[in-house]
Amino acid sequence: MLHEYPIVVVGAGPVGLGLAISLGLRGIGCAIIEPRTTLSKIPKGQNLTQRTLEHFAKWRIEKELRAARLMPKGYAIGELTAYGDLMSKYWHAPAGREIVRSFYAQDNERLPQYQMEKVLQKKLSSLPTVHPFFGWRAERIEQNEHAVQVSIRREDSSERKTLACDYLVGCDGAHSSIRAQIGIERSKQDYEQTMLLAVFRSSELEAKLKRFPQRSTYRVLRPELKGFWQFFGRISVPDHWFFHAPVPPDAKLESFDSLGLIQQAAGFPCACEFEHLSFWNMRVAVAEEYQRGRVFIAGDAAHSHPPYGGFGLNNGLEDIINLGWKLAARLQGWGTDALLASYSLERRPVFWETADDFITSRIRRDAAFLERFNPEKDLSEFEAAWQARESDIGSRVQQYEPNYEGSPVIFGPPQGVTSAHGTHSLKARPGHHLAPAPLSLGGNTFEALGSGFSLLAFDAPDAAIADFRGAASRLGVPLTVIADSRNGGREAYESTLILVRPDQYVAWVGDNRGVEAERILSRAIGAA
Repeated sequence: MLHEYPIVVVGAGPVGLGLAISLGLRGIGCAIIEPRTTLSKIPKGQNLTQRTLEHFAKWRIEKELRAARLMPKGYAIGELTAYGDLMSKYWHAPAGREIVRSFYAQDNERLPQYQMEKVLQKKLSSLPTVHPFFGWRAERIEQNEHAVQVSIRREDSSERKTLACDYLVGCDGAHSSIRAQIGIERSKQDYEQTMLLAVFRSSELEAKLKRFPQRSTYRVLRPELKGFWQFFGRISVPDHWFFHAPVPPDAKLESFDSLGLIQQAAGFPCACEFEHLSFWNMRVAVAEEYQRGRVFIAGDAAHSHPPYGGFGLNNGLEDIINLGWKLAARLQGWGTDALLASYSLERRPVFWETADDFITSRIRRDAAFLERFNPEKDLSEFEAAWQARESDIGSRVQQYEPNYEGSPVIFGPPQGVTSAHGTHSLKARPGHHLAPAPLSLGGNTFEALGSGFSLLAFDAPDAAIADFRGAASRLGVPLTVIADSRNGGREAYESTLILVRPDQYVAWVGDNRGVEAERILSRAIGAA
């Protein structure tokens, strides 16, 4: 028997769950397939950015997510870096993402991925158009120009089904079978470095770290590690931790001295009660494209990476925020195939640069620093260079501002390029995330944005607003108009009219003169 759905999502990690929720909230029917029936207790994907919390707020589960944290409310999320070990006198604890807080509508958050998945699964269960197949595995897929079929098998029996859909999205991880079946290659950078992951409890570690200001992650840099980190992360207070560190290539897990390595990085003897030990290989891989016909990939299926900087999960969720509204638009009849194609054109360059310039380059910079400066060779030179590093970390946070200036469905600047690099600004700029500004009747612009396109109109003439309403009606594009005066903080946008996409990125800005609303909206949905 053939079961038909508009969308089939393969993989119910946070990225797949997020996509199904995004579609379900838009009334789009979908099936989600996942072989797991229980959640992993490995504490990955913990650092959630302000941008990611904006998604949870739009899905109306931000409060539930924050209530699921394991850390005390208000506990510092930032990182601390020490030279040699955690008892070193050389350390810095710079400002982190809080320095860009004013450009987003939410605070960031920290909690293990399994806690986040509980919140997402609960929301998923409330959406009648989403049909979960937990305990089922996706096997063979076939597609033609009209549809996709996927065979699924129940994990605990021989029961099988065939699902047909208009579009299928593989959110099935770094070893994606969906990506493999549609023949998308990946560009790889293998560091040939084996890493230890340890999950443990240690009250002695917590006691010693009271010498520092509150932080959630602690990095140790050692010259012999060539830029790779020894990395402690809090799971919960007072004593629950995870630890990543490079190990020799010939290390065997069953005989490796994990406790000794933790004590080396800590700089003192400490007892550890281990809950999990494993090795993993550090690599970066980015898919050559994110779409093949009617099949898309997102999250780790599209880009895998070491757990440095919290880029992986946050980028995976940004993938599905970008793709979700475009799939809904196509199925509702107002989006185009060109709009769907813009998903890969927008998201792939962002993660390519993220991997190269914000993950790999950080390892290279640390390696170069450790090779160049050594307190045993020239103490004063090392101390000056170490102090200068602290401000460098803050500048990298400010530089990470993904944007779609080069997208064909964005009215970006001439020769605009889609990039992970940018500057945080309150000014409304095509291709960039819209920063919040207060509204005169209360709340802010970000909260007022609709689920479709939104037009911010500040002291705009009624005729210009009417032109956009009429064009949206003719094209079938859902449009929310937010009209207000231009003062009171909204002057920071530096525009009278601002067209914002459903993913809260600016598509176009202008004033009141010569507005061609239908041409603007047509291009924004790929119909130009």
